[in-house]
Amino acid sequence: MPTADSPALASSARWRTLDIVTCAVLAVAFGVVFWAWNFAWAGLEPALAFLLPLKGVLYGVWLIPAVLAPLIVRRVGAGLLTEFLASTISLYLGSPWGVLIAYQGIFQGAGGELAFAAGRYRRFGTPTAMAAGALAGLAATLYDVVVYYANYELWTYQVPYIAFAMLSGALVAGLGSKALVKAMLPTGVLDRFPAGRERARI
Repeated sequence: MPTADSPALASSARWRTLDIVTCAVLAVAFGVVFWAWNFAWAGLEPALAFLLPLKGVLYGVWLIPAVLAPLIVRRVGAGLLTEFLASTISLYLGSPWGVLIAYQGIFQGAGGELAFAAGRYRRFGTPTAMAAGALAGLAATLYDVVVYYANYELWTYQVPYIAFAMLSGALVAGLGSKALVKAMLPTGVLDRFPAGRERARI
């Protein structure tokens, strides 16, 4: 019986128009979410000032497209494309980090892709989703450390910051994306995707 981690459900490398449109729609939706989350980050950051690296726990929301898009579309590069587009849209809506946020999207998307690539884009279960979220967090915060926090202490700031972001990525982006897919399955909106066909086979 095929499951989310079954080779029988391996995705095709060929992109359909529907796949591209879906990634674009997700990018627009999360571009708005990213823009709003910028304000939440700014508002919550002072509350975490007692332990500065703890702000990494807020990272997971920005990593969701890197996991959600591959879980739905199951095409090579879906996470990278959607994360980059979402970041770019948030840039045009107004980002305090300017054009650097678009580069950040590339790193986040590429980090998430690594987990799916490790399973040859045949594994889309919970462990893979959590790994994708964690790796997206790792890539994103490594970028942060180089660009924004190069002068901060390695063990008292940089490493804990990366660890908190990876945890947030695994839980919020990884488990959160799996929960979103599960919630969408009964509606039938995923029936034209492998995730929806997987439901029909189980």
